[in-house]
Amino acid sequence: MQRIANLLAVQDQQVLLLQKPRRGWYVAPGGKMESGESIYEAAIREFQEETDVVPKHVHLKGVYTMVIKRGEQVVDEWMLYTFIAHGIEGTPFEETREGILGWHPLESLKTLPMAEGDRTNLLFAAHKKGIQYGTFEYTEDFELLSEQIQSSIE
Repeated sequence: MQRIANLLAVQDQQVLLLQKPRRGWYVAPGGKMESGESIYEAAIREFQEETDVVPKHVHLKGVYTMVIKRGEQVVDEWMLYTFIAHGIEGTPFEETREGILGWHPLESLKTLPMAEGDRTNLLFAAHKKGIQYGTFEYTEDFELLSEQIQSSIE
């Protein structure tokens, strides 16, 4: 099972998002964990590689199981660990091989084109206290079939 870590940077009521070229959808910068790497290390490394900036005050905000189905058959499954940073140091890239980076108003997370599971977890990360857990089931075209969400606050 693949493990993915992403990181949403929030600064001045804006979020730093990456627009991917394939669908034009927006995502928090992130990617695959390397062998032996902690989820925290992976989130920061991937964020820095994709943005060229250093995230500040990083915290885990969500742990998710992502399932891709063809009919009733599971064709892919991975774990997603979502982190948040309150502030960055540096000036981010404008464009990379991964897509176009840009700052967007915090409220745009409700309307920008993105996978619906991403919208759920990024809205939680940006607006709620605690940690969210969940399972998202998608078709192979990333149409959301179902979501099961739980959260905890210490």
